[in-house]
Formats: sequence, C-alpha cells, structure tokens
Amino acid sequence: MKYIILIVIVLLVIYALIENLCLLTVRREKLGKGIRIVHLSDLHRKQFGKNNIRLCEKVKEQSPDLIIFSGDLITRYETDLSCAEMTLKMLCKIAPVYMIYGNHEHSISGEMRPELEAMFERSNVILLKNESSEININGRHLKIYGLLDNYGVYKKNGSYRDLDVIKTDDLEKLLGKCPEGEVLLMAHNPFFAEAYAEWGAKYTFSGHVHGGAVRIFGIAMLSPERKFFPKNSKGVYTYGNMKLLVSAGLGKLRLFDPPEIVVYEI
Repeated sequence: MKYIILIVIVLLVIYALIENLCLLTVRREKLGKGIRIVHLSDLHRKQFGKNNIRLCEKVKEQSPDLIIFSGDLITRYETDLSCAEMTLKMLCKIAPVYMIYGNHEHSISGEMRPELEAMFERSNVILLKNESSEININGRHLKIYGLLDNYGVYKKNGSYRDLDVIKTDDLEKLLGKCPEGEVLLMAHNPFFAEAYAEWGAKYTFSGHVHGGAVRIFGIAMLSPERKFFPKNSKGVYTYGNMKLLVSAGLGKLRLFDPPEIVVYEI
C-alpha cells in the first residue's frame, strides 16, 4: 500500500511540475459578438518563455480588439521590473491594454513605487486607478473603469480576519455614478460582485483567487485569504444584469488548475 501512495505522490509532483512550468491554456467564452477581449490576470512575475514571449505570442493568436489585465502583474517583493516592462510592451503592440492594480502592486515597497509607476507609463498601458477611459471598437462605444480598492479588503493589520468590504456606496465615492451605456469594470477582487452589479457595470473583470490554487472536480479549494472553497474563483457568473468574468490567472503554484488566457466575445 505504501508503494501505491508513493507512486501517486510522485505522479502528482510530476504533473504539478508540468502544469506549472509548461501548460498555458486558452479558455473561450462567447457572451455576444462584435468585440473580442483577452483577459489576463495574476501573472506574479512568472515567465512563459523569456520575457513572456510565449504568452504574448499566444495572446496575439487570439486576434483581440482589447486586452484587459486585472492586476498582480508582479509580486509585492519585486526588485526588477524589466521583464514586466517587456511583457507589457509586447502586449501593447497587439491591442490596447487596460490595466489595474492588484493587491501586490498595491503593497509593493515604497522605494519601488516610483519605478513601478514609471514602468507603466513607459509601457503605454492604460492604467486606471479609480479612473475611466473610453474606446470605440467596431462601432460600439465602451466605457472602461478601473477600481483601486482599499488594501484592507485583502489584509488588515497583518491578518486575514475582519477584512473590509466593498459596498455600492464605496464604488460611487471612488468611481462616481455609473453612466449609461456599455460599462466595463476592472476590479481585482471578485468577492464583491453584488456591489459591482448594483453599481451598474455590464461586465466586471476580476482575478485574485487563482482559481482556488487547487481544483478538485472543478471545485476551488483555497483563496489567497486562506479560506476554503472560495466563491467566484473561475468562470462566468451572473449577478442581475452583470456578468462577472473571473480569470484563474497565470502565476503562482497550482494543481489541477492550469494557467489560463481567457478570450471573451461580447
């Protein structure tokens, strides 16, 4: 029996290495037609080929009209942003790139923050921090908002207990009233979908949960806040008139939860 257990453990380790070092999947979701959006999230400084050339080539193959990166391009311990800059510059040659901070950009060291801001500016991404931008694609007018949330929704006083929550009133204070029209919201944390829907977004792009890190029979096991069976971990969720679009992300260790590029037709 012990040999069977040992064999299973060895096979799991081999699969985990393949999944984390080699796999790069593409998930497609058809929600409409006319605009193709590639959604990336939670790269956490991981590289798919040198400077993420393999990742960028795979994105280019999807022929996107728009690329959305919903945070955590880097880690909070970053000291060298050269790979991140090269990755963003390559993506910007494919399609307009809209981006927000995740909790790791939020908590990067103070000495690295000016360099982070300068890197985003050099890369020509459209970084939205409680701001909005508008773009016309194939005859449709999109209003894109980027939420810079309170770090207390991720960690508070060094603990994952008694975290802050995001309510509709908070969104209106940070973003203003939701306008009429086709509104896309980038919000790193997917746990406040009810507030995003009540605010008025048509589509909300999130990440953060890494698909639950480990997925057993499609069920997410663990959130970054150390909670079991997190909700809104990966996929398309409906909240009233809003679609919550959650990427399982690209980086960090994972099992039965391969890194993914998500392609939406809206």
